[in-house]
Amino acid sequence: MVPDVSTGDRSRGLLSYLFGPGRRNEHTDPHIVAAFAMPGINDPGRVPIDQHHGALSELADYLDQPVKLREQRLGKKVPQHVWHCPVRTAPGDRYLTDEEWAEVARRIVHSTGIAEHGDDAACRWIAVRHAEDHIHIMATSVREDGRRPRNKGDGRRAQAECRRIETELGLRRLKPGDATAPKTPSGPEVAKAERQGRKDTARVWLREHAYAAAAAARDEDEFFAVLTSLGIKVRPRLGPVTGEITGYSLATADDTDAKGEPIFYSGSALAPDLSLNRLRERFGLADGKAAGQATALHTSRTDAGASWRQADGELRAAYMLVTGGTAVDEADAKVQAQAAAFAELLHNTAVSAPRQLRAEIQAAAIAFNRANRSAIRADHRAADALRQAGRTLLTSSTGRDGDFVAAALTSAVFLLIALSEWHAQRGHAQQAAAAQQSLVHLRAAQQHAARPALAQLAARAPSPQAQDRLAAAVRATIPDHAHRILADPAWPALSTALAQAESAGNPPRRALAVLSEQRELDTADRPAEVLVWRLRTATAERVSQRARSAATRSARSTHLTTNKETPAIPAITPVTVVTSHQRPSR
Repeated sequence: MVPDVSTGDRSRGLLSYLFGPGRRNEHTDPHIVAAFAMPGINDPGRVPIDQHHGALSELADYLDQPVKLREQRLGKKVPQHVWHCPVRTAPGDRYLTDEEWAEVARRIVHSTGIAEHGDDAACRWIAVRHAEDHIHIMATSVREDGRRPRNKGDGRRAQAECRRIETELGLRRLKPGDATAPKTPSGPEVAKAERQGRKDTARVWLREHAYAAAAAARDEDEFFAVLTSLGIKVRPRLGPVTGEITGYSLATADDTDAKGEPIFYSGSALAPDLSLNRLRERFGLADGKAAGQATALHTSRTDAGASWRQADGELRAAYMLVTGGTAVDEADAKVQAQAAAFAELLHNTAVSAPRQLRAEIQAAAIAFNRANRSAIRADHRAADALRQAGRTLLTSSTGRDGDFVAAALTSAVFLLIALSEWHAQRGHAQQAAAAQQSLVHLRAAQQHAARPALAQLAARAPSPQAQDRLAAAVRATIPDHAHRILADPAWPALSTALAQAESAGNPPRRALAVLSEQRELDTADRPAEVLVWRLRTATAERVSQRARSAATRSARSTHLTTNKETPAIPAITPVTVVTSHQRPSR
């Protein structure tokens, strides 16, 4: 059961909508199911058609009487005096009777402070039903005694009451809200999108692209530049005194009002964490010198898959932090930061991953947008490394190696599971549900990435005698997980990976001992597959390190040979890395 509290200033206009045919002729049998008190006032839904407009005006005047009296006494208009709360049952729920809806309405106005039980001086209100699955509660928010109601937090209180009503009426239990959800598109927005043949409303489309742009950008200038490059109109909000940018609004080219002017949505109207202040909290960690150095370090890498190995390592580090098991507020702030950085990494992975994986990863990123924030304020500094790893994926031209991609996605799956459990343990029901929805898509991408490489490894499995020897090593080294590992369909692929590691100078027992220390094996559905990617990336890293060491020795030898007169190694002078966002001091 979903309530949605809003306010306005036109009683007659709202009544015309409630008792009218609807924007798409969807209203059927509009009528009042409950009300504060209506002595001698007709129900506009139960009068002859020729009396309909008169009944609407009469009802509007009746509801507005306390408002007019307050305006006369104070000598000024009462702002936003129309209180409106549609209440809808969830899809699949049974249809409630008029009597049940009447009780729902009375409980909602009581719980929100609009009209408490037994309060004869409360606000005037009515509840209109014009569809099987919902009602609209309308009130004028001036009490009979001329005071305004004490209805602060009415949306949250309505949500809490709906959770209790669902239990009592045997309806589907929805997730409780926590004031962090983005604003739901309005009925007119949905209707416009349908008329234009668009899948999403302008608000939702802008929200998704703003998240993707924020994930890719290092500061607000880049953020606005990326949005502009996508054809999105950006309108900064300037402070009246300083002239500095204090906020922003976005609009699409084809979403206009009746006058043909673009309809702008502020960042906070798209989502709470897309306000400029919230974005600056993240950008403040990645701009200037630190960001320039991170980019320069990355562009200097030449070995294949370096960016994916970096992402894999940071994802595993984040997993260890999230599963640390402490409930200290400071630790929670750090975990919340990991969730926000992971959301950015998902968006950047959707751009950087092999083409066949992008649709599923993008779906995972969009679903996780709801899970990347909660009522816990994030300590973004704690997740700077994970955020930088995500941005590094965008600048890599050598990050498409299949093993490294599959390993990073495997680590991402484990981190996503851990974040889902973390949210659930803290009662973040909506975030936990969003994380589970994201997990479906991310698992699909990970399995798609893993399938070809696993098949190739399994096709090159060692002899039965060699597999028996490797299985004995598994039993001796990882006895608690040996049965599941050997029963995993990925065991033939793991046996190949172990044999390859042995050929590269890494004995199976030593390799397994290191890998078994990682906590993911306790919850992995496919423990052998997890070990495959851990072992493959570890082996590749060892080979890469050897190559780098050899290159260093060669360079040093060349230097000593060509500089015999000055064999001493000079002191290293710090160098400032200059990027488009940083200029050297003069």
